[in-house]
Amino acid sequence: MVNKIKIYKNFNIINSHKKSIILIGNFDGIHIGHQKLFRLASIYKNKFGLKIGIITFDPIPKMFFNPNFKNYRISNFEEKIEFLKKFNVDFVVNKKFDFQFSKISYYDFIKKIIFKKINPKYIFVSNNFKFGHKREGNVASLINNSKEFNYKVIKPIPLKKKSQIVSSSFIRKLLSRGKLTLANKYLSRNWSIIGKVEVGRKIGRKIGFPTCNIDIKDYVIAKPGVYAVKVQIGKNKKYFKGVANLGYRPTFNQKKILLEVNIFNFSKNIYFNKIKVEFLKFIRGERKFKDINQLKKQIDKDVFNCKRVKI
Repeated sequence: MVNKIKIYKNFNIINSHKKSIILIGNFDGIHIGHQKLFRLASIYKNKFGLKIGIITFDPIPKMFFNPNFKNYRISNFEEKIEFLKKFNVDFVVNKKFDFQFSKISYYDFIKKIIFKKINPKYIFVSNNFKFGHKREGNVASLINNSKEFNYKVIKPIPLKKKSQIVSSSFIRKLLSRGKLTLANKYLSRNWSIIGKVEVGRKIGRKIGFPTCNIDIKDYVIAKPGVYAVKVQIGKNKKYFKGVANLGYRPTFNQKKILLEVNIFNFSKNIYFNKIKVEFLKFIRGERKFKDINQLKKQIDKDVFNCKRVKI
């Protein structure tokens, strides 16, 4: 049975969700480092008979303070919730991060929100957790106030692979460098983008290669190029193989990043449908071609290479 998660948009949680295990963070991507934290929380849940709650923020604070960080997310909120269901999470507080909230001091956050609103038994945080106005609060701040406000802080050892701490920042770097296989390994699944199919300029259709166009919104920009993918359409659990181009389409002098997906052996009209594109393998980087014929020859090679990739 899949665990149903209660979602709050503020800190006014019901009484039965108080005295719980609380994990605070962005948890972008829910990578294997996060998963280690959730598994430990599950052990506490089973041992002490407590519920698990997540406090997370939207937008990610770094995106709020840095307008240039438009493309930053590894996964969207919908994906995050689906993955949290696998870790016995009972509720999520998805707090809107805005100017007013950013002004709260770290002590007021502990006293007025953590203690008075959430009142947890345990707080799980990563070593580099910062909070409060100007990020003045840290793990030490939480620990120093734990007796006064009656909670315990659990700070697991960060997960390392080959001396590298597994973090969302590291996975973003891997994706931007085309190291998709390693990124997928650290995510423990295929990196994916969920979006609605938009009406485009239909250039692909004109050259015999129709594509689904998807605005990637605020997803992180992986290395522009061609990828082998598999696609889910709507709530249909069936997967279709395909080839995707994530990039700026320099051959057609375009400047906006776009995800274009050609689904193999598929001809249905799926405009405005939500699809999930899972990235299986990085095939090649984006290139500018001198003419359409050169582009079509390369597309044939890309399709051949993508069809060889196992789902």
